[in-house]
Amino acid sequence: MNAATIQARLKVMANPKDAIALQWYFKTGPGDYGEGDAFIGIRVPAIRKLVKEFRAVDERTVLNLLISPIHEERLLALFILVKQFEAGTTEDRSRIYRLYLAHTDRINNWDLVDLSAPTIVGGYLLARSHRPLLRLAKSKSLWERRIAILATFAFIRNHHFADSLTIADLLLHDPHDLIHKAVGWMLREVGKRDLAILETFLVPRCGVMPRTMLRYAIEKFPEAKRQQYLGRA
Repeated sequence: MNAATIQARLKVMANPKDAIALQWYFKTGPGDYGEGDAFIGIRVPAIRKLVKEFRAVDERTVLNLLISPIHEERLLALFILVKQFEAGTTEDRSRIYRLYLAHTDRINNWDLVDLSAPTIVGGYLLARSHRPLLRLAKSKSLWERRIAILATFAFIRNHHFADSLTIADLLLHDPHDLIHKAVGWMLREVGKRDLAILETFLVPRCGVMPRTMLRYAIEKFPEAKRQQYLGRA
C-alpha cells in the first residue's frame, strides 16, 4: 500500500458540496487562519473508518500524506500516526514524535492539532522533560503554540497540572482567538479535576485574560460564580 493508492481511494470518496462547506468551516479564505487549505469533502467519521485498513503503512507513505496540500490526506496521516504511536514501541514513539515536530508546518489547522498533539507530543513527553513545550509556546507559529497547550492534555489526564498552567500563563496575552479557546479549554479540564487549583490560577488573572479564554475556563461553573468571574473581566 502506497500513498498514491490511498489518495486514489480518498478521491473516490470526495464530495464537492462538502468540500465547499468544510473550506468555509475551517476558514480557508484570504487572511483567515486556514488560508489556502484545500478540501475534497470527506467527513471525519469516514476518514476514521479508513484508519484500521491503513494503520500499518510505512513511514514514507504516511509522510507523503502528511505533506499533501489536501486537508483530508493530512488528517488521515495524523490518525494513522496516532494509532501507530499508541501501539508502538519506545523506539517507534520516539521516531513518530520526531517526525511530528519536523512537520508542524503541515499540522496547520485546529482539528489536525487537536486530534494528534495530546497523544503524540503530550504522550511522548509525559515521562520526559517538558521543556520542548516552552519552545513551542513561544513560537511565531499559531499552530505550534496550539500544539504546546493541547499537548498538556496528556498531563492533565494524569493529574499533572503545573505545565498546563505554565503554558497558559505564557499564552495569556496571545493575540489569536484560537489560542484563547485552546487555553480556556485546557484550564476547564484542569478545573474538572481540581477546582481549587483552577481558581488559584484564575483569581489574579481573570481581569486581564481574554474574555473568550475566561468563558471557556469557567464554562462548567455554577451560573452565579460564572457571573462573578465575568464581572471582574
